Amino acid sequence: SFFDELLSHGILKPLTAPIEGMVEKEGSCNYMAPQGISSVVKYYLKQSGADVFYEYHVTHISLRDGKWEVSRKTGPPELFDVVILTIPVPQILQLQGDIVNIINERQKQQLEATSYSSRYALGLFYEAGVCIDVPWAAKYITDNPCIRFISIDNKKRNIESPEIGPSVVVHTTVTFGSEHLDSDPAEVQQLILSHLESIMPSLPKPASVKCQKWRYSQVTKSVPNCLGHMILHTQPLLICGGDGFTCSNFDGCIDSAMSLAEAVKSHL
Repeated sequence: SFFDELLSHGILKPLTAPIEGMVEKEGSCNYMAPQGISSVVKYYLKQSGADVFYEYHVTHISLRDGKWEVSRKTGPPELFDVVILTIPVPQILQLQGDIVNIINERQKQQLEATSYSSRYALGLFYEAGVCIDVPWAAKYITDNPCIRFISIDNKKRNIESPEIGPSVVVHTTVTFGSEHLDSDPAEVQQLILSHLESIMPSLPKPASVKCQKWRYSQVTKSVPNCLGHMILHTQPLLICGGDGFTCSNFDGCIDSAMSLAEAVKSHL
């Protein structure tokens, strides 16, 4: 039903562009988001009617008179009746305040058992009219120590247009990501670009480049013995979930969201 709804609104569309080296799972169906994956999140936020605030870096969660006091890096603390955490699991364990003692030993062991892969993503953006002449929209690379995946993003999304410049997205291998996790970003960017040039020597010079580090890219080992969520405290409710409690794909996110929604509803 989630896929049907997103398809009917044009937020998802079937993936029809040629992808080289993709491992097809029997019975699976692949989709792409023409306006980017953030459009899926924006759609659900709009549907919720919630007021959304960005750039709130939460640092402490503590109990205050039957409510949760949530502190952030800048600005005053705020009080909440319910707190739902969907940040990467290692970041839950980095939070300060009463939450440190609220998480019991068994839960702490479960949360510590999770693991994530790390990687870099590189975006290359071009002026309108530039042509990137390759027969594929995206390609998995198997014989390079740095690059695992290259996508001609506008081609993959079927939005090629003379008015919009093409963009190329590069994902590194997990090994490269872990080896260079704390390296200088400028050096990492140059390394990826040099490997990309060896794979695609005729690639035009981009108008701009952006390098993004994904410290918590994909869940390689989810929280054991948890069906989509974990309740850390009941009254007031403090609960955590997300792909760290299922798996890092859209189905995994939906499974955890449904699990969280049911748990929160039963506590209201």
